[in-house]
Amino acid sequence: MLRQRVLTALVLLAILLPAIWAPVAWPFAAVSLVFVAAAGWEWAKLNGSAGAPAWALGAAVLAAGIATALGWSQVQVAVAGWLWPAATLAWVAGGCWVLARGIAHWRELSRTLRLLLGVAMLWLAWLAIMQSKLMGLNFLLSVFCLAWAADIAAYFGGRAFGRRKLAPSISPGKSWEGVYAGMLGTLVLAVGWVLADRALNPELPSFYTLLVGRWGWAGLVVVPALTAMTVVGDLFESAVKRVAGAKDSSNLLPGHGGVLDRIDALLPLFPLAWTCVVIAHA
Repeated sequence: MLRQRVLTALVLLAILLPAIWAPVAWPFAAVSLVFVAAAGWEWAKLNGSAGAPAWALGAAVLAAGIATALGWSQVQVAVAGWLWPAATLAWVAGGCWVLARGIAHWRELSRTLRLLLGVAMLWLAWLAIMQSKLMGLNFLLSVFCLAWAADIAAYFGGRAFGRRKLAPSISPGKSWEGVYAGMLGTLVLAVGWVLADRALNPELPSFYTLLVGRWGWAGLVVVPALTAMTVVGDLFESAVKRVAGAKDSSNLLPGHGGVLDRIDALLPLFPLAWTCVVIAHA
């Protein structure tokens, strides 16, 4: 299993790294959109639409991304002021609703609504990721690393200190202590990144330097809040999988599960990070 996980990770890195470092945006846009469309296929299967309907949902996510790319300048103008705050409100309210009411109530929503929510959720995340890419590599990686640092710190913090279960009916392995460790880990990352930016003076700022530049060091209070929302994204996907009776969203990534399993924390993170950008530039 470990060998399989490592080989899959190496293949993914071989695909993603050249696209991320490309001087133009389209390679990363294409690669990331394929991954997001695959996540759309997984979402349909988890919500009771296998076969042709699942392929259709993946194609819908792909088509939404292509249409957005073709009209990119118009989309940027249209969504500049309202989309990201609206997405933040939807994620916070919707995430709290799902987690508060429990997994049994997810199927109370109509299948059509659940499928449409998946398309909107994935498209918004892809759009926010692409806008982050256009902000520069430093910005893009700083947001990606927030999710990775939160996950790593929560894992080790939970193993060492975990006592109180966070959501035992959804994800028995998660603890409140792990969440707090994740928040601490991302704060350490943010402070270190700002100091590195000041020492290296990159052409474009990181997400954390943007926060500090707008509100001073107090601006980093946003980081624990975003860390909490990565947990919400993770728990939300876990809840959907539990309702579907699935361990993984698919087996597309041998040793790692599915694409949704790898990007669930990013789905709320990038739209919420862009809300901070909108507010900072207001």
